[in-house]
Amino acid sequence: MTRPLLAAACLLATAPVFAQASGDPARDPTRTEVWKPVPASVATPLGGAPSDAIVLFDGKDVSAWESEQGGRVPWRVDDGAMTVVPGSKGIRTRQRFCDMQLHVEWRSPSATAGFEGQDRGNSGIFLQELYELQVLDSYNNPTYANGQAGSIYKQAMPLVNASRGPGQWQVYDIIWKAPRFSQGGGLTSPARITVLHNGVLVQDDTVLAGRTEYIGAPSYAPHDCAPISLQEHDSAVSYRNIWVREL
Repeated sequence: MTRPLLAAACLLATAPVFAQASGDPARDPTRTEVWKPVPASVATPLGGAPSDAIVLFDGKDVSAWESEQGGRVPWRVDDGAMTVVPGSKGIRTRQRFCDMQLHVEWRSPSATAGFEGQDRGNSGIFLQELYELQVLDSYNNPTYANGQAGSIYKQAMPLVNASRGPGQWQVYDIIWKAPRFSQGGGLTSPARITVLHNGVLVQDDTVLAGRTEYIGAPSYAPHDCAPISLQEHDSAVSYRNIWVREL
């Protein structure tokens, strides 16, 4: 290295020291350091719920749930799973939620003979009882794209089809931002949802146009926090390892 280049390098290396020594606040790295508040520590055991989560179903206890009409849960509980009894009713949490992180594992029936489209492994996860994230066996099972697994039913198709085969456990990780309404009942902020299906992003901060409708366009009506509901749709879909973190 030539003497002029060596001298320039030395000046650059010592410039911050000189700047701090001369009291130049623009060159002080501590100006951009934030120390408080300190984020709370959350334990994240492998395969388990975070330490600050509300466990809604641990494979045995259904006390966090009730029938959608009130009363005991009408579904079967065995082998660490809660399974829909076709012809019964859906279920909902006793607790109400708004913004949340929700983890749900689900499994469609392994027997598929005679079932196709919306008749194969159909259920649904309703956020605030009004907005449905579709549960369906969408492995080699053609149906309308905004009605397959990972869709916001009749509103937003998934970015990709990340479905596993029938009879295999699948995972939804959901970030839900509840809609906001003014005191007069007007919509000030629509609902938004992000969903990972088996670890793959399928809804990316999707903005909802309103509540889920089977017929007609979605729309909003003012409401408060509400339960999480699991749908009974004539198929023996199973659920396990359900937990939620309020945001």
